[in-house]
Amino acid sequence: MRCPFCAFDDTQVKDSRPTEDSAAIRRRRQCGQCGARFTTFERVQLREVTVVKSDGKREPFDRGKLERSLALACRKRGVASERIDQLVSGIQRQVETAGEGEVTSHRIGELVMEGLRQIDPVAYIRFASVYRDFSEARDFEEFASAVQDAAKGD
Repeated sequence: MRCPFCAFDDTQVKDSRPTEDSAAIRRRRQCGQCGARFTTFERVQLREVTVVKSDGKREPFDRGKLERSLALACRKRGVASERIDQLVSGIQRQVETAGEGEVTSHRIGELVMEGLRQIDPVAYIRFASVYRDFSEARDFEEFASAVQDAAKGD
């Protein structure tokens, strides 16, 4: 593993343990040259998945991009980072085990919306506003009313 501080190729693992949900291995490493310490996470990747965007472009599935989107939607909502990580892991697992080498960005968006709806209604609306491209306040009002009505029906 290359040191992120000095780019030296030889780092040593000082500590290794599973994450709380056992979905990854957390490793504390130390650089043999500059002595800097840093953490890496090792996760199982079942297959390479390509995301097909709405404009037809293709790009590799990026777990980090999904984590950033969810963190932004959940910002200042009191949603634990572990809960976001569990949602991301669940979505990644669904995408990788679907048996397809490609998945549409629309499908990923629907999986995110499904997960956020169960976690936090405000984060759900925030994500939906970007995902569904709300253009005016009325769009928010209509969607929020639908969320409230669904919550009352549960």
